[in-house]
Order: sequence, then structure tokens, then C-alpha cells
Amino acid sequence: MKKQVVEVFNDLAGIYKQMGNVDNLYNTQYERPAMMGLIPQELTGFHILDAGCSAGWYSQQFAQRGAQITAVDISPEMVNHTQKLLGEKTSVICLDLEETLPFQDETFDFVVSSLTLHYLKDWSVTFQELHRVLKPEGSFLLSIHHPLTDLKLLDDVDYFSTELIVDSWNKGGKTYNVPFFRRSLGEVFESLLAHFTIEKVIEPKPTEVFKELAPKQYEKLLKSPNFLILKVRKSK
Repeated sequence: MKKQVVEVFNDLAGIYKQMGNVDNLYNTQYERPAMMGLIPQELTGFHILDAGCSAGWYSQQFAQRGAQITAVDISPEMVNHTQKLLGEKTSVICLDLEETLPFQDETFDFVVSSLTLHYLKDWSVTFQELHRVLKPEGSFLLSIHHPLTDLKLLDDVDYFSTELIVDSWNKGGKTYNVPFFRRSLGEVFESLLAHFTIEKVIEPKPTEVFKELAPKQYEKLLKSPNFLILKVRKSK
């Protein structure tokens, strides 16, 4: 499964690099505005870990606000695109977030993980490691697929289990079979609460631009969210 994730996102790297405001409204006019609304405007002096950097959009935003960035992703092609976008002065590393992180304790002020964690089956090492590398009182902002929305993709649902889903995405005239995991809301919160204090729970709303460009999808999102955003703080 992990090999399939790497292969799919290697193929998608070029598309993600070129993604504009109208190419994927669920990212550009739904998830990103809600996430960026929780990021301070001034980030000078912050060291931020972009955990699942994709093609580098978030890392670029943080760098423009003055932060020092370390970006990581499991896809070598995504890492290549992010490195080219940010330049050699930024550390961009290819690694698996389910493994021990190659960083010292209390390195980062802030961790951001955008639509990444649902590709991991086991969060135990991931959250333990993110807790370790965060500074005291450091923040962790994450977005994932909404567990209740993903139920609609299964014929035989076992809500309280961590279930593998393979969804079909149509991008750039090609269909991609993308595997990810769905877990219950209880498991999401319990996994986080073992290491973090939950500060904000957000089920985002689409923007007016989304409404203008895709009114039917906009109305659908107002009735049933696709993503879940959580802001948490490192526990002692």
C-alpha cells in the first residue's frame, strides 16, 4: 500500500506543482483558506515542520511570512518540486512519517500537516515523534479527510475499524487509484489526546470563489464537510 501511495503521488507531483485556484477547488478554495486562517501572519523566528509538504505550497507561504522551513514528504518527486520551489537554503527531506524522525528534541515551533495523515495506517509513532520534536507549548495544525464523509465510499462499513479505501481521482485527463485509511472520530481524537491538547476543531466552509465556480459542489459542502481541521498544542 505504501509503495502505491509513493507511485501515485510521484505521478501527481507535476499536476500539484501547477495547481491553480480553479484546478482543485477542494484544496485552493476550501482546505487552504481555513488552514491559513489559523497561521500567524508574522512567522519570523519560527521554525516550521511541513509534514507532508506535497509540491511545496504551504512551505512557500510560511517562508514568505518569514519562517525557517523544514519540509518532508514520502514522495521523491514531491520533494524535488518543493526543493526547486524553495531553493537550496531550505531543508527538504524524503521520509516516511510512520518512522522515527531525524530531528533533535524540541526543534520546531510549529508543525503543519495538510491532507497527509490519512495515508498513514498507524499514527502512534507519528504523533509520538511530532510531540518529541515540538518545542514546549508548540502547535500542530492538521487536516484530514472527514471520517464521516469517507463512509460514503464504502459498501460494507465497519465504523470503529481503521479501513483501507481506494478512491478514483480524475486529474489531468488521467484516472489515479489513490489508497488511504478511514478511522473513527473517536480514534482520531484519542490518538491526538495521548500527546496533545486539542484547541480548535473546524469543519471548513467553501469560499465564495468556490460557490461561483462550482455551485452544486458548494451547496453539497455546506451540508456535508469533506475535511476535518484540528489545531492542537503539545502536552507536557
